[in-house]
Amino acid sequence: MKLLPSLRIFNKLEGQPSIQDKHWYNLKASGEADQRTIEVYVYGEIGTWGITANQFVRDLAALDDGTSPIVVAFNSIGGDLFDGLAIHNALSRLGERCTGRVDALAASAASVAVCGAHRVVVAENAMLMIHNPWTYASGGAEDLRKVATALDQALEVIIAAYKAKAPDIDEVELRRLVNAETWLTAREAVALGLADEVGDGVQIKACLGQGAVMQKYKHTPKALLDQLSEPTEPVEPIEPVVENPEPTAPVLDSTKLALLITQSCNQAGISNLIEPLIASTELADEATVQAALAQAKAIRDLCVAARLPECAVEYVKAGLDTGAVRARLFDRLVGSGGGFEIDNSLPQNEDPVTAVKAKQPDASSIWTARQAAQSQSSKGARA
Repeated sequence: MKLLPSLRIFNKLEGQPSIQDKHWYNLKASGEADQRTIEVYVYGEIGTWGITANQFVRDLAALDDGTSPIVVAFNSIGGDLFDGLAIHNALSRLGERCTGRVDALAASAASVAVCGAHRVVVAENAMLMIHNPWTYASGGAEDLRKVATALDQALEVIIAAYKAKAPDIDEVELRRLVNAETWLTAREAVALGLADEVGDGVQIKACLGQGAVMQKYKHTPKALLDQLSEPTEPVEPIEPVVENPEPTAPVLDSTKLALLITQSCNQAGISNLIEPLIASTELADEATVQAALAQAKAIRDLCVAARLPECAVEYVKAGLDTGAVRARLFDRLVGSGGGFEIDNSLPQNEDPVTAVKAKQPDASSIWTARQAAQSQSSKGARA
């Protein structure tokens, strides 16, 4: 469970999302008015770099008629604890209408979120993962003591969320399982009371878009890690149907494309990315340039959220996509060990704060002043 800033990145699709190496977030209502069912797919990280509670609650409220059954399907490595808690409480308020379904994995904050549903169904081949909250911090001893206290309080919130779903669970055993980072099968989750039913198994890649995080956990099952190395089959893009297509715009020459990049970057406040964009796109055509501009803005947002804005130029120049940037930032933030979390606040500005340096002593000035003082003292004594 992570403490993360409030940047949102998510994709919406028509119909049930296909399982790919991406974040998917989709809500839909199906059936006639008297047999309507609302389905929500939370496939990806919860919080900053995935599906925020704010977006989830607003979208669900816009679709909910107050009477239809609601099914919320999860395939998530977790993310921001507080977003997970907000989703947990939103599902809890729906009462008996709400069913939480784990299609592949509900780990960390996602396990907290799904336990807010009145009824939880875990697929035969799916898992829940529960563990202690993580974060990282910097500062003095008192600052770090405050962080440790906050983590202790966060743990109590997590325990309360699980006990709300499984009131008869042995609390000592629950705390032991949480502290040990425990991966629960569907049947183990039912036995503990964190799930109500074992559902039919479905072949789903387990959060491959979050492979870097999966590998950082201490006890990730080998079966899930093995899936990370399996090649994914290419998915043919679906061309949108346009009823009244507009005439194809003429191809712009390289000078106009360079001007487009320059103007767009200046307007978006990313003028430092002009040269990397020109180099990476090679000014091939307008579609390439527009796609690169959109991706550059997303990369800039990710770097600012991670408090590493200086990395944006490097990543754009290298032609990385947002998934690769998230992985790079992840490794930059935590190195080879420790947690994977970043601070739960947005930076005040994108420029690194310049450290205030004390004025260095000027030896010659000090010597001159001392000599003058001694001379003045001698004159006074003679007077």
